[in-house]
Amino acid sequence: MSSLYSPETFLDLQHSEHRMLFESAVNVWDALAQISSYLQFRLKPGIHGRLIGKPFISGAVFIGAGTVVEQGAMIKGPAWIGEGCEIRNGAYIRENVIVGSGCVLGNSCEFKNSILFDEAQVPHFNYVGDSILGYKAHLGAGVILSNVRLDHSEVLVSNGSGGYLPTGLRKFGAIIGDRAEIGCNSVLNPGSIIGRNAMMYPGTQWRGVLGANCTVKTTQEQHIITREV
Repeated sequence: MSSLYSPETFLDLQHSEHRMLFESAVNVWDALAQISSYLQFRLKPGIHGRLIGKPFISGAVFIGAGTVVEQGAMIKGPAWIGEGCEIRNGAYIRENVIVGSGCVLGNSCEFKNSILFDEAQVPHFNYVGDSILGYKAHLGAGVILSNVRLDHSEVLVSNGSGGYLPTGLRKFGAIIGDRAEIGCNSVLNPGSIIGRNAMMYPGTQWRGVLGANCTVKTTQEQHIITREV
């Protein structure tokens, strides 16, 4: 059962400098509970990129060479940001965030306790909480990765045979596999699992597991009537 959600099923670990987070992970989401201690013992603060204006950056932050942080961004450590990233105006990076190289974290996007693999893109009006985004994963504008159930109980994931697998987490957003595309204004419920190369149409309300190379087509009925004026 554990192999159903092994990290390698969703993520190419060669596309993260922080693959050590997954060494003891039976299920891919197990790495989320390791972020805080990993940063506590391995983070060496330093700003090696370029700051435009005066973004807010706390002390416990590493920023790699070639990364540009624009004025209006807020980075509250501990946080580790790789090389060649764009941290745009209005980005809000809260505690315990690990970002790979070549990533985009954009305007009005919020991140907390999450891992982004190399070249992940989160450019506009997104919430990423307690989630993992794979290599070249992309969130369209307005995508929300909801991380808490309404009843605040433990997040469960399908076990593949009609039952549920406990995650041990009360805060768990989503696993977005390598190169997955999530369309604008989609909302993923807590514990959503999206496979490699999957695609989700804009405006989707999603719960559960989407397999690799699958597409979710979301349609709506539209009725056009003549106004009486």
